[in-house]
Amino acid sequence: MKAHFGAATRLNAAMHAGFFLLLAASVARFVAAHGLSGATPLILALTGALALVYAAGVLSWAVLERWRPVWLATVIAIWLALVVVAPSFAWCAVPLFFVCLQVLRPRIVVVVVVLLTVATILAQLRIATEFDPSIVLAPIAVALMATMTFLQLHRDRFRLGEAVKQLLGARVDLAQSQRLAGMMHERERLAREIHDALAQSLSSMRMLLQAAQRSWDTDPELAKGYVSRAVDAAGDTLDEARRFVKGLGSPRLDATDLGETLKDLAEQIGFAAMHAVRFEISGDPYPLAPQVEAGLLRIAQGALANVTEHAGAREAAVTLTYLADKVVLDIRDDGVGFDPAAARASGDRGNGLRMISERLAELGGEMVIESEPGEGTALAVAVPTVSAMPAGEVP
Repeated sequence: MKAHFGAATRLNAAMHAGFFLLLAASVARFVAAHGLSGATPLILALTGALALVYAAGVLSWAVLERWRPVWLATVIAIWLALVVVAPSFAWCAVPLFFVCLQVLRPRIVVVVVVLLTVATILAQLRIATEFDPSIVLAPIAVALMATMTFLQLHRDRFRLGEAVKQLLGARVDLAQSQRLAGMMHERERLAREIHDALAQSLSSMRMLLQAAQRSWDTDPELAKGYVSRAVDAAGDTLDEARRFVKGLGSPRLDATDLGETLKDLAEQIGFAAMHAVRFEISGDPYPLAPQVEAGLLRIAQGALANVTEHAGAREAAVTLTYLADKVVLDIRDDGVGFDPAAARASGDRGNGLRMISERLAELGGEMVIESEPGEGTALAVAVPTVSAMPAGEVP
């Protein structure tokens, strides 16, 4: 765009410079042919006036926009007077073609260009010793080429202006789309956090309080233990809520590693749901990137919440396996099982699977789920590790 407008500016400068050069050449030719006597003083006066008026218009081009037609009319009038006295000034019409095309409307331009062309032809006929077709054809050809060249530049500039407008509009639309995409991404993040962390914690608190309610009259001490566990779970849930609103990781991972956190989670879920949840680690543990640890913890929370709410399992198992280039999290239960394809299509239990898939997409991982009605469920997720470093080093 800058190159286009720069080229147009250089063309205008060349046309203005060409006008002054043709004007100087014409006056020099006249003086050389007629000396300083006779009509020469008048020619010099008209030439000076034309040069001053033309220069004043060029220098004040941006300021006197409304007065450009008046200025151009004055320039043409002085030029016509010069052509009447000295026909050799006729070729100054060539740069005037471009000025007319810049200042005047298309319909008026045609009339003025025809006037300039006719004046040029008549001036050349006056000084010609015999008729030559080139005297007529050459001015017409020059006028036609100049007019078509400028009109093409004008069209290109208009199209470029329209393209710039469209580009600016596209930038506004893109910014709006990015803002909406950011809002949707944040909404999805909050939905995953609520489903995987808060929903699981609230479910655990509910089961603990239900257990306390059932044993309140028969075993008050046991009921108090359930209530105490529920209070602790409520505190953890509040911390989780505060942290994920800020976009931070889980507070469970602040003081311990992923393995210990998953072990505590399995014990808490097992106590609240009153079914056994075993946890084991396979392979040699090594530090993981914070986003990997947080993602795997959220996946485990969401999966165990599904086991508690839907599976009706007597036993569940969580296994964390450290391999050379990835970490695998397996969660199995002996519950009622389900049809994964049907669950996704119905939007029921498949909502949790969708959120797990979204987390894995962010981590570059993959998921495999095996389940049939009455056969329990096995969920395995694998996440590539960012780096495998000796224990004790921070990734």
